[in-house]
Amino acid sequence: MPEELWFTALLNHLFAAPVTALLRALSIEPKYPQAPIPNSLSMELLVFFFLVALFLIVRSRLSVSNPRALQHLFELVDGFIKNQSDEIIGGHHNEAYTPFLATLLYFILFCNLIGLVPGFESPTALAVVPLGCALCAFVYYQAQGFKHSGIGYLKHFAGPFWWLAWLMVPIELISHVARVLSLSVRLYANMFAGDMVTLVFFSLIPLAVPIAFLGLHIFVSLLQTYIFVLLTTVYLQGAVGEMH
Repeated sequence: MPEELWFTALLNHLFAAPVTALLRALSIEPKYPQAPIPNSLSMELLVFFFLVALFLIVRSRLSVSNPRALQHLFELVDGFIKNQSDEIIGGHHNEAYTPFLATLLYFILFCNLIGLVPGFESPTALAVVPLGCALCAFVYYQAQGFKHSGIGYLKHFAGPFWWLAWLMVPIELISHVARVLSLSVRLYANMFAGDMVTLVFFSLIPLAVPIAFLGLHIFVSLLQTYIFVLLTTVYLQGAVGEMH
């Protein structure tokens, strides 16, 4: 059985039986029936509940006349995403995309950073989590493309000339699949490397140097989150831009 984080062990102690029963009902046999919840899922759940609690706290303290620091921070992120959408996508009503992009940003960022907390690990350092985020982004921008243009969105895959459709359709399909791989591999590789470097330096050398690498880990976490959201916005532009 793989090594469990303390939070994973707690979840498996409380919910192993119902989770295993649910998986078997879906014809999925867990590799470890006594511990069907992996570390990556437990960390994602922890981030999810933390964000829900954080959002509820911000909502309960919203104020027009006397906004607090946390509200200012969330408004700053919201404004940043809206401005980026305006610059990249253009047009009107781009604020409709802000909830998804903001959720993606907060989830990936906290998944990246949770590994800095002793006893936890970054779920984005495991390939399945970035892949899940990339698939969510893929499904979202494709859905928005159909919502914006209807069935006419499929013309995007045929290219500018109908007589080139036989060539452009497979190229476009491969290109869109490659986007999923690009998003997931970039995030996974950087977070995995960051976790390994930090762990190695903490185990080998004095405290001062690893602290510097913690700062680098935070920077990489922020940068990779930004790149993921930026590329998702670019893909949205390709799906809902006026040329479609």
